[in-house]
Amino acid sequence: GWKVKPIYKAIRKSPVRERIHLPGFVSQEDLPALYSSADVFVWPSLWEGFGLPPLEAMACGTPVVTSNVSSMPEVLEQAAMFADPFSVEKIGELMQRLVTDVKHYKGLRSSGLNRAARYPWRITADMTLDVYRRALDGQT
Repeated sequence: GWKVKPIYKAIRKSPVRERIHLPGFVSQEDLPALYSSADVFVWPSLWEGFGLPPLEAMACGTPVVTSNVSSMPEVLEQAAMFADPFSVEKIGELMQRLVTDVKHYKGLRSSGLNRAARYPWRITADMTLDVYRRALDGQT
């Protein structure tokens, strides 16, 4: 993505850099294992038509921290934690809470699994295509 150099610089300076993984491209068949092995899925997206990756993470039982903008609050409702995508501090606070508050972690994990189950993949694909069609037609 754009503006990645500062991210790589911050990671190199981080005291937990050995725990930060940026795998690059991941094939569809490898995604479930990657989502399942994560403690938290963080998606501070600025613009989303639908937001499939957070739902995929939820379907794998991984709690989600995401943006409070775009479609994320509508799609994920109470099954995720939300923050201003420009607030590094707030995103960090939410991540910290999830890895230290076991009760909250388990509750959000359960809510996420339930939320993801409401979006069968065929319906999700149709909804995503509809967003693209409306965008191409100028009907956002």
